Amino acid sequence: MSIDTSRGHPEMDYAEHNRTYAGFLQFTKISIAVLVVLLIGMFFFLV
Repeated sequence: MSIDTSRGHPEMDYAEHNRTYAGFLQFTKISIAVLVVLLIGMFFFLV
């Protein structure tokens, strides 16, 4: 992902922002996978 930071605010830490956003996306993907596995397990073991 490439962002043009040439016209951004000089105090904005774009590298940290991108790292935080990437971490958020990774957390979201893992959370969705865990929830899918949990729901599949509930389907097989609770029904």
